[in-house]
Amino acid sequence: MRKHVQTSHESSTDPEASEMTSPAFIPEGNRVSNIDRFSGFQDLYDRYRPEAPGKVIDILTGYLGAKPRLVVDLGCGTGLSTFAWKEHAGRIIGMEPNEDMRGLAEQKRQMKPDAGHISFQSGYSNETGLPSGCTDIITCSQSFHWMEPSSSLREAARILREGGIFAAYDCDWPPSLHAGIEQAYHGLIQQAEDVLDQHVEEQDQARKWNKNEHLKNIQKCGLFHFAKEIVFHNMESCTADRYAGLAISQGGIQSVLRLGLSDLDAAIHDFRQQVEAYFGLEEKQVMFSYRMRIGIK
Repeated sequence: MRKHVQTSHESSTDPEASEMTSPAFIPEGNRVSNIDRFSGFQDLYDRYRPEAPGKVIDILTGYLGAKPRLVVDLGCGTGLSTFAWKEHAGRIIGMEPNEDMRGLAEQKRQMKPDAGHISFQSGYSNETGLPSGCTDIITCSQSFHWMEPSSSLREAARILREGGIFAAYDCDWPPSLHAGIEQAYHGLIQQAEDVLDQHVEEQDQARKWNKNEHLKNIQKCGLFHFAKEIVFHNMESCTADRYAGLAISQGGIQSVLRLGLSDLDAAIHDFRQQVEAYFGLEEKQVMFSYRMRIGIK
């Protein structure tokens, strides 16, 4: 029998951001379950997930043709995609509705003496509270599939200046390494989704939009004069602990663990053992493959 899972949300206003007021409610098109999916495992997420690769900055700055005055990073999580712009933009705003994720991003910012031009604010992709035409670049790193696309793209187009760029980019999971380990990775993720289907009512589950439709949604909204998909790769050093951690940090697995269920314990243990047997004590170069969909206003 499925059990109803109670969820909660937070929407406080950053007192340092006078030009923005966070909504006192979750705007239509957003699910509490999408926000709460990432509650409580911000440290694990930040430890294992990749930072935004430099190629993101190179591509988007190239299309813009100048150093951006303002970059808005929607669904910024713990800031892994926000801090990448530190040396490459006049100002950066990371926007994240999850208090735990945003709180860790702010802790990291306070530890950086040269990050005064970076701020983190509560807000939603379809109701940012930012002024119209204020930003040069909007990024959604590993996040656009959690956002209602039509209303989010309308808001993006509203706050972008003419010639500004919207970019949603994701890396393929799992990173390329070894066929058997990748199959086990997919199996573990699918098992987590099956467990959630058994124990959580559909209306209480997070909703994920199809990443393969990002480009089509950008094109069909009619708000951007140019749109395309760009594919690139980034090599990173990886240990057994990190590769296994990438799997464990996935939202579906964390959702199962947060419910106090033991259904995945054996599968997680077996996956870790398989990864450790392959890596041993070595670091290996692992390929992260990215797909970026852009729209230029």
